Amino acid sequence: MFIGKLDDPVLAALLETLPVEFSITDANDKVVAWNRHETRLFRRVPNVLGRDVRACHPRQSLEKVERILSEMKAGTRESAEFWIDLPVEGKPEKVLIQYFALRDGSGKFIGCLECSQKISHIQSLAGQKRLLD
Repeated sequence: MFIGKLDDPVLAALLETLPVEFSITDANDKVVAWNRHETRLFRRVPNVLGRDVRACHPRQSLEKVERILSEMKAGTRESAEFWIDLPVEGKPEKVLIQYFALRDGSGKFIGCLECSQKISHIQSLAGQKRLLD
């Protein structure tokens, strides 16, 4: 459970500052929100709000998206993750994509969180770097 309360400007800044882009769907698979509008790897146009999430995915992945959502709704899956190679600004980039079931306090499925993040930099880390080194 989240501890504390954030004012709307702080919450908005937090959601835009997180090093991941995300999209949120409701229990009926309708897109209700996303962050990082201008810098997204997977761009969304404003008229996607309120539309079925299946309209946001390539045809070849629809069967897998449907399976993930069905299993989340059935309570047999809480998350799914995969990674792909994607050209970003002319350079290859490894991108991690994760889906998380959103549930209310009683465990009822209320939506899905999809997160995407460039991870090539993370994969290249070695050794240690201490704070302010």
